[in-house]
Amino acid sequence: MIVAGLMAGTSADALDVALVELTLDESDGTAPGGELAMDVLDFREVEFDEDLGLDILRLLEPRDVPLALVSSVDTRFGQACADAVADACARAGVTADLVVMHGQTVRHDVHDGAVTGTWQIGQPAWVAERTGSPVLSDVRSRDVAAGGQGAPLAGMLDHLLLAGADVPTAALNLGGIANVTVVAPSRDTVAFDTGPANALIDVMARRMSGDPRGVDTGGALAARGVVVPALLDDLLAEPYYALPAPKSTGKELFHAAYLDRFLAAHGGLDDHDVIATLTTLTARTVADACHRYGVRSVVASGGGTRNPTLMAALRRELGSGVAVGTTHDALGLPEAAKEACLMALVGWLSWHGLPATLPSVTGASHGTVAGRFTPGSAPLQLPEPRDDGPRRLRLAR
Repeated sequence: MIVAGLMAGTSADALDVALVELTLDESDGTAPGGELAMDVLDFREVEFDEDLGLDILRLLEPRDVPLALVSSVDTRFGQACADAVADACARAGVTADLVVMHGQTVRHDVHDGAVTGTWQIGQPAWVAERTGSPVLSDVRSRDVAAGGQGAPLAGMLDHLLLAGADVPTAALNLGGIANVTVVAPSRDTVAFDTGPANALIDVMARRMSGDPRGVDTGGALAARGVVVPALLDDLLAEPYYALPAPKSTGKELFHAAYLDRFLAAHGGLDDHDVIATLTTLTARTVADACHRYGVRSVVASGGGTRNPTLMAALRRELGSGVAVGTTHDALGLPEAAKEACLMALVGWLSWHGLPATLPSVTGASHGTVAGRFTPGSAPLQLPEPRDDGPRRLRLAR
């Protein structure tokens, strides 16, 4: 089955597009449900055009916005996804049996630790009409309705990829928000958002560069500063970090105005010192979460892996007893492609009537089949639901 996975994260900088072939091998009777092979046929990061990118960032700020802006982004995002899938299929010379469209998260509402709603915009009808393929969208809401966090969805992919790990291993994603999945022998898999990865770093990078979509490229800005211990201590006092898993967060909490409250109490700081402190904040909160679960190995992905200053800080905070690598080095999966491949996996599971979430990860009362289908050019015909999901996932190449 060929599935196109589309992902746009909380950094809101680009659309990740992966074209994946998924094949189930049930010949090994030792693993009920079989082994699912994933072959990445094509992957691209497609930058949003400037107007769409800036409008997405407007929606992510914690302030009221015109409904006309929400409607416009919903349409333009869907059209961008349609173009991206059509281009990917043309390059690979294939037609997608299914497209899985995460959409852009614009709200993830958390009250007293419980998620009350999550909203990803991007109209799937544009993709179905352009490609003729059925589309799966709105992949988080059912888990929320079942009492879960709706996040992190990467828990299922990580659980299957790291099945059989002989030491507690954390799959780490460093996007706008950082999340970890911990897979350990004889323990239930757990996953949760640790806090900001690039969310607050990006705020400072944009202020320092004057570029409304700027980032700390290569960690160069943070490398010129030094950590301010008093500011770091105040930032670490954020109650979210002490909450038990399952838990999730987003830019509804970690945004520019949030950061400004701390900066107001520490006047006169050099901007390079502030961004260096925020970089250490990300590394420290990830490391604390890993230490809490006895993690001995970390496999990292996401845009943060391209920031050597952040990765060096992470290694320092984790200590010499914890190995740190990337999904490409450890598993053969390009770091940038992971979340788009995750969407393809979610689509395969939903297509076969299988849960895409683990209750031990999200806190839901039961595993749920994710998303809703939009038919393509032909009537929607799903296969008979499977009784068992795959027990492991391997990269075919």
